[in-house]
Amino acid sequence: MNAFEYATALSPDSARSLVGNQGAYLAGGNDLLGLLKDYLINADILVNIKSLPGLNKIEPGRRHWTLGTLVTIAEIEDNAGLAQAFPGLHDAAMEIASPQIRNVATVGGNLAQHSRCWYFRHRDTVCLKRGGDLCYARESDNRYHSLFTGNTCISPVVSSLATTFAALDATAIVLRNGKETPMKMDALYHRAWENPLAHNSLDPGDLILRVEIPTSRRSSAYMQVSDKHAFDWALVSCAAAADVVDGKLAHPRVALGSISPVPHQVEAANQFLNGKTLDDETASAAADMILKEARPLEHNAYKVPMAHALIRRTLLKLKG
Repeated sequence: MNAFEYATALSPDSARSLVGNQGAYLAGGNDLLGLLKDYLINADILVNIKSLPGLNKIEPGRRHWTLGTLVTIAEIEDNAGLAQAFPGLHDAAMEIASPQIRNVATVGGNLAQHSRCWYFRHRDTVCLKRGGDLCYARESDNRYHSLFTGNTCISPVVSSLATTFAALDATAIVLRNGKETPMKMDALYHRAWENPLAHNSLDPGDLILRVEIPTSRRSSAYMQVSDKHAFDWALVSCAAAADVVDGKLAHPRVALGSISPVPHQVEAANQFLNGKTLDDETASAAADMILKEARPLEHNAYKVPMAHALIRRTLLKLKG
């Protein structure tokens, strides 16, 4: 780990001023400290943001709930009101890492985490995402990689919260150039779809302040499949949300994680589901539409039927 300065910020503006363009924000630090230790990133200064006022609150509202960037995953898991309003978000939080990590991991950190691709993480491999010439996963071990991508890199987004927030049509509020900039989940990750060097669409110094979740979809669900029963990233994850009126879906949204550099959504499938009464045939047809353009590689073709099953099962959970 290279040497760095350390400072504690007492306001978002001071945090932005301190971090400059070569620093990093420190909250839970689960991802950041590992990246620093492995020399995958360098930071001239670490800015402790854990004292920023008001950013550790869960605030209910009639039109939307607000989660501050410093809210921990454990606090999402333990909040009874949040679990009732957004059961899919509660289930996603329960799947993240271990209880010890959930106690310190934050909303902002979960959204901003870097690639888990082992070629990117290996200190002796200079892959495409680290400025090299090749995505080694494409022609090698790609069992955990993307089915969809807009560039040569096939590293997927692994944030469980991002997948669930996408289905709930949530908005991240980002401090950028001194202004609060709203970003939907597709916008928050779109740069990673286009640019192999990017993990998300955040610029140097951008700070996620909070996430606003509309209350218009009162039914939500989340499911994932992992290699291990607990403390593991998802091979595939699925979140679905809708308002269920007289047994019919209103404004449904489905998002998949760990199969694309962005939370994967297909608007045509959402439109197809709108107004439908859920049954296995309808859920299966939606899954077909969502996975129609999948491009599996040598070792990750198993993700297609896995995702298909997850979509069906997650959608059918909305009935209850």
